[in-house]
Amino acid sequence: MANIFESINNTSDKAVDIGEKYLKDTQEYYRLKIFQQLTVTVSMIAKVLVIGGLLFIGLIFLAVAAALAIGELVGNTALGYVIVSVAFFIIGLIVYLKRSFINHKIISKFSPKFFNS
Repeated sequence: MANIFESINNTSDKAVDIGEKYLKDTQEYYRLKIFQQLTVTVSMIAKVLVIGGLLFIGLIFLAVAAALAIGELVGNTALGYVIVSVAFFIIGLIVYLKRSFINHKIISKFSPKFFNS
């Protein structure tokens, strides 16, 4: 009878050890997963800021050059700036109207990176 109790005690001790190891491994896995997601996110934000900033500066220079060129063509520099600004407003309106399509594309592109298992 004592042998049975010892066997049950040993088995339960092994089960507790296995459970503790599983919990520790699971905790470590989630820590690594969170670290991976944070580094991917920070890296993505940094790239967007750097590349987006440079593209924005280039767009400003292109817009000024286009406004000056259009101004020379129509004979009025101010009218050139107005034409370029209207073009930007139209582009902005199109992007605003297509925002749900853009959201869908972004979510479908990045969801595999965040929800892979």
